[in-house]
Amino acid sequence: MFGVLNDTATARELWDILPCSSMANTWGEEVYFSVPMNAELEADAQQVVPAGTICFWVEGRSLAIPFGPTPVSRGNECRLVTRVNIVGKLEGNAQMLASIRGGDRIRIDAAA
Repeated sequence: MFGVLNDTATARELWDILPCSSMANTWGEEVYFSVPMNAELEADAQQVVPAGTICFWVEGRSLAIPFGPTPVSRGNECRLVTRVNIVGKLEGNAQMLASIRGGDRIRIDAAA
C-alpha cells in the first residue's frame, strides 16, 4: 500500500526516520504499530477521522490507521482512542488492512 504524507511537523519527523519496521497491533478495524519517534499533539489533532487516515498516536508513539469502527466508535465512524496528529492518508482501499493480524511484521519505507 502507498500513503501520501501531509506537510506537518509530525509528517516530516516520520519521513526522517524512514525506513522502519515494527510489529502490527489491531484494535477493532484499526492497525497500529510503534515507530521510533516523538511528537507533541498538534493544534488540529482529531479523534474521528476518515478511513485510511495515517495518524500519529502521541501517547503510544505509534502510527494508527483506521479502516472502520473501533471499540470506541459510535456507529460506523473511525474513532481513535485519543486525539491524534494527522500525518497523511492511504491511497486505495483502506479495507485491505483487514488482512493484517496482530504480530504481523510491518515495514514502512519512503518513495520520493
